[in-house]
Amino acid sequence: MNVNLEYYKIFYHVAQCQSITGAAGELCISQPAVSQAIKQLEQSLGTKLFMRTAKGVTLTNEGQTLFSYVKNGYEQIQLGEQKLQEMLNMKTGEIRIGASDMTLQFYLLPYLRKYHQMYPDIKVTVTNAPTPETIEHLQAGRIDFGIVSQPFEAESHLRVLPVRDIQDVFIAGSKFWNYKKQMMRYEDLKHLPIICLESDTSTRRYVDAFLAENQVKLEPEFELATSDMIVQFALQNLGIGCVVQDFAQAYIEKDALFLLQFDKQIPKRQICVVNDDRLPLSVAAGKLMELLQQEYLI
Repeated sequence: MNVNLEYYKIFYHVAQCQSITGAAGELCISQPAVSQAIKQLEQSLGTKLFMRTAKGVTLTNEGQTLFSYVKNGYEQIQLGEQKLQEMLNMKTGEIRIGASDMTLQFYLLPYLRKYHQMYPDIKVTVTNAPTPETIEHLQAGRIDFGIVSQPFEAESHLRVLPVRDIQDVFIAGSKFWNYKKQMMRYEDLKHLPIICLESDTSTRRYVDAFLAENQVKLEPEFELATSDMIVQFALQNLGIGCVVQDFAQAYIEKDALFLLQFDKQIPKRQICVVNDDRLPLSVAAGKLMELLQQEYLI
């Protein structure tokens, strides 16, 4: 049976209003158009749906049975339209972001604060993980986009927007003060206690690759899960820490830590916003992406 769904919409309003005239007013169409739609629906279904009364119309037994189902379906459609409009108006919704400690702290956090001020009703979920895991979450559709640090493998379907430079450095505390004004070579690090991130992070892989190009392979005394902990270990003079400079900058400015100087600087790398072109962004996620891109372009 192929029935025009518009007829059911008109049927619903006539049943609710118990009036052809009332339904026509609600739907902003003519009374004859309402009457014709009901006639067409009755012919398609092979039964009378309404009886005329002195005050308007009332449902027949068959009409009441049909209405009990149409009412639920039509009101669910109305509710769906309402929820969709709320999403489009940024009154409800959710964004799912993947970020590491570093990209969250030194790039994303100020944008999340601004976004929350603009759209306080949007739920924000941040999955905290290193870059390789964030890329995996993105490709599996568990997050809308990721804020990651180079290096990472960007397949053709990943859109990558570089947004901020970062610098990898070696830091030390007061125990190693005699190295402060020395110009060092990376092979000198072989004779010093080294504190690094764990080997499954993009930062560790990047630094290891650079040192390998300079014929240096380090055997760290400490391998830690976070850069913040590397800074704390360095403050306790447990070794030479390898971190992105932002993590140590406050302590460097207070002379609690210092940067080791080398004859060749580790090349800067970048924090990037990454999304998968195969997966459409939600309205809420799209608004945050617009904010990130606007700030970047400015």
